Amino acid sequence: MHFPRPTRPRRAAAQLAVMALVAAGSGLAAAAAPASAATCANIDVVVARGTFEPGTLGTIVGDPVYAALQSALAGKSTSSYPVNYPASLDVFSNPNSATRGNTDLVNHVTSQATACPSQRFILVGYSQGANVVDNSIGISSDGALVGGPISETIPSSIQPRIAAILLFGNPIRAQGKSVTGIYASRTDDFCASGDPVCQSGGLNVGAHLGYGSDASAAAAFAAALVGCPLARWPQAREGAAPTRRRALTPRWRACGCAGRRRRPRRPRRRGRRLPGARRAGTTPRAS
Repeated sequence: MHFPRPTRPRRAAAQLAVMALVAAGSGLAAAAAPASAATCANIDVVVARGTFEPGTLGTIVGDPVYAALQSALAGKSTSSYPVNYPASLDVFSNPNSATRGNTDLVNHVTSQATACPSQRFILVGYSQGANVVDNSIGISSDGALVGGPISETIPSSIQPRIAAILLFGNPIRAQGKSVTGIYASRTDDFCASGDPVCQSGGLNVGAHLGYGSDASAAAAFAAALVGCPLARWPQAREGAAPTRRRALTPRWRACGCAGRRRRPRRPRRRGRRLPGARRAGTTPRAS
């Protein structure tokens, strides 16, 4: 029988310290209240907060990231949805905290996609919330800190409408895992140096609480992808590279789209030829 290797005591202590600090800041943490059905905004930002993180979207990551997205996506309407799950240390019940969040996220995106056929989504996950997002896109967080097994995944018909995925302090990274496949080019996964939750051997507890400073960078990444036309998203099987006929512009390359770049036309050189001048490859006319 195979037993998982025990976590090193120092790293485990650092992880528990992170949870304790977040819990202390939140007081008596409760599950986020379910949001009412959002109107059909251009972009729906779905946020899974971290363990015991206070606030509806989350004061450490969710709130600053959503504010930065509203600024970066000026000209487009946005709505937000806080994933309704305990965000607790409940890892032993079935389903546990992360798996319950997984179910709620997929149910929300599926119902919104039906109600709003043109709406696109940005998924945001912090700490345990990153586990929730990982599970929802088919990357299991089972075995990671405050992780759990996959309950549901976003339907393939909706996958092209996931414009961007923003992850912070993602616990699966401490296991050497990351987002792969069709979502890889749409994912920005932040892991601060020394963060014990996402970096194996990390001991800097404060690093896990400072991701609000990455909000602007994350929003800029997502805004660039929102500009990618929906019909251009690659529909290839998981792990397959999109087809490229010519080199792509930076914007198309960031989108992961199979578009082609138009080469700029060279301006014609106009001017009178000097007497006796001739074009290359021609023979002089006999006089």
